[in-house]
Amino acid sequence: MRFQLTEMKKMNNDREYRNMDFRADGAKDYTVEGHATTFDRYMLMEIDGVDYYEQIEPDAFKGADMSDVVFRVDHTGKVYARSSAGTITLDIDETGLHHVTDLSRTEGSRALHEDIVAGNYPQMSFAFTVEEEHFDADTRTRIIDRIKKVYDISPVTFPANPNTDLYAREYLDGEIKKAEAERLRREEMERRDSERREELKKKIMGVIK
Repeated sequence: MRFQLTEMKKMNNDREYRNMDFRADGAKDYTVEGHATTFDRYMLMEIDGVDYYEQIEPDAFKGADMSDVVFRVDHTGKVYARSSAGTITLDIDETGLHHVTDLSRTEGSRALHEDIVAGNYPQMSFAFTVEEEHFDADTRTRIIDRIKKVYDISPVTFPANPNTDLYAREYLDGEIKKAEAERLRREEMERRDSERREELKKKIMGVIK
């Protein structure tokens, strides 16, 4: 089975969660494979009827802590695989952060793989924190320049609402306020310039008369 997923899940502390694409085949190798993220721009959320976007830079994972990424259900509880044990392989390719997870080692992990193949976990997401970011106001895009740490990869039970990611929402709300403040500042400057021009025009007309 293959799923293409683009929504996100509510954060925990400063962690953020993005749903991801994955493939889990019914073969006996018990692997789950996919991209935790791509480097393409995607819609992050809608605020007051306006779409806002996000894009992860190709160099964002350079220096990121991916030394002990774990595989667990709904980002909590029992660990079924982990990178430090050699059962999760992570690499950066031209598409994004790619992972291959081996769920063959224990009875519990094999049972989880069967649940994933059966469709009991129709989505998967990964948890991470951001080191550096900036906002492109022209395209309304949050650009993630540096990922600080990748925590886990998880099959999740229910679809997530993109607007419940508190960190991303607060970040965008801050950028929206900055943009509004800048708009008001420019309007005030234009108003003052207009008043000065009008006053100068009156003085010139007075001299001519």
